[in-house]
Amino acid sequence: MKGIVLAGGLGTRLRPLTAVTNKHLLPVYDRPMIYYPVQTLVNAGIRDIMVVTGGNSAGDFLKLLKNGREFGLRHLNYTYQEGEGGIAAALDLCEDFADGQPVCVVLGDNIIERNICRAVRAYGRQGGGAKILLKQVADPQRFGVPELDGRRVVRIEEKPERPKSEYAVVGVYMYDANVFSVIKTLKPSGRGELEITDVNNDYISRGEMTWDELDGWWTDAGTFESLLRASNLVAETGANRMDGEAGDGEAGEAGCVGAAGVEGAGAAEAGIGR
Repeated sequence: MKGIVLAGGLGTRLRPLTAVTNKHLLPVYDRPMIYYPVQTLVNAGIRDIMVVTGGNSAGDFLKLLKNGREFGLRHLNYTYQEGEGGIAAALDLCEDFADGQPVCVVLGDNIIERNICRAVRAYGRQGGGAKILLKQVADPQRFGVPELDGRRVVRIEEKPERPKSEYAVVGVYMYDANVFSVIKTLKPSGRGELEITDVNNDYISRGEMTWDELDGWWTDAGTFESLLRASNLVAETGANRMDGEAGDGEAGEAGCVGAAGVEGAGAAEAGIGR
């Protein structure tokens, strides 16, 4: 499995902070925001990672992350998204990088308390299709909201006025190689963007979508309120923790051995967890 961090866009909701830099380079407590999604992938045992950047500060990602040595990586890949074509359009830039392999996609402003090891392993056993992660939230109308029928996802609605569940779709997605064919069938939404919700609903319509509930807290950091909340949460508990996998009741595995077909030795040492 390959990893993709989507860190493009113009970050208009965070102006004037983003007037001179990319949103994902802003600090969340004591580290740049982009560190957290990269660490999420590294902790899941994923070593082949592409960062999708954009805006006028794209070169700063290279200066900051370099080849990923701070995360125990030998190499990082980069590509550039022009404008704000949407999450699905940013993902489409990674087709050649994916090279027919499944991908784990993390939005660049999403920060989690723990890890996605169990979900990545479950997706590997799934053998194809897609998987999303859900989290119960107090304000689901801010997010993509799933309608659930037991373990089956019926449909996902984007920012609904009357949410059909108390869950939000977390910005972590796992797809097989067919995702790029799906993206090519999409039409721009009313916002003029290719929506990741439309990608997910395509998989749902074919019965190829599963879901797991994320353990620990989760937040985005794309507004002033959520950026402050993210910093406070990281300060209080740390993020990307590997001190016990979700629901396993046992000591965490350094780098989540076996999660993505590679061992993650060194991830705990290089990581953000406290």
